[in-house]
Amino acid sequence: MRLAMLEDDRDQSSTVETWLRDAGHDVHAFSHPRELMKVAGRESFDLFLIDWMVPDISGAEVLHWLREDRNDPTPVIFVTARDAEEDIVAALGAGADDYIVKPVRRLELLSRIEAVLRRVRPKEPERELNAPPYRFDIANKVCSLGDTAIELTDKEFELALFLFRNVGRLYSRGHLLEAVWGRNPNVATRTIDTHVSRLRTKLALRPENGYRLTPTYNYGYRLERLTEE
Repeated sequence: MRLAMLEDDRDQSSTVETWLRDAGHDVHAFSHPRELMKVAGRESFDLFLIDWMVPDISGAEVLHWLREDRNDPTPVIFVTARDAEEDIVAALGAGADDYIVKPVRRLELLSRIEAVLRRVRPKEPERELNAPPYRFDIANKVCSLGDTAIELTDKEFELALFLFRNVGRLYSRGHLLEAVWGRNPNVATRTIDTHVSRLRTKLALRPENGYRLTPTYNYGYRLERLTEE
């Protein structure tokens, strides 16, 4: 999963980042809230891990910005030394999904992250994904429209599967790139535009087939399921 972490303590940040990367997560670490807010304004993430006590702007203010100004429902876990009951209640009431009190323990942190992600995401199917009129045979990497198999490259299949697993969610180009290609500095974000264009044509993502793949200017893409009027 693609995680954004806000932590101004360098040692703590380095340690937690190592734990998360070892667990298979892609981590973007920030030491200042304005840095995170700048990037979160143009990129999407699967989860935010936010320290409450950070310079200039509190973690609570960052949470308010995400929920109220950005209308961003991405899960947020607070990590902080503040352990008073009223602080925990206030954080959860403001829209945080969980609250971890320092010192952070590796297994607890990883299990809390997995628990939050399970709550907000359905378990991914193991062998097949059905989204009529589309069907994805995951084991054999075959996508069909009705009874017709569609010829896709491996990366086109992975990108299409990711989008169909996350219908309705807006993803930044960077997020899509990392989800399919990983953090590869040699792959340009325009690669996403090329693959999206091919998918739109190959999968016939048109209203008559019930789906539309729409761009958001200077940000990314959203696969939308259309309902009949």
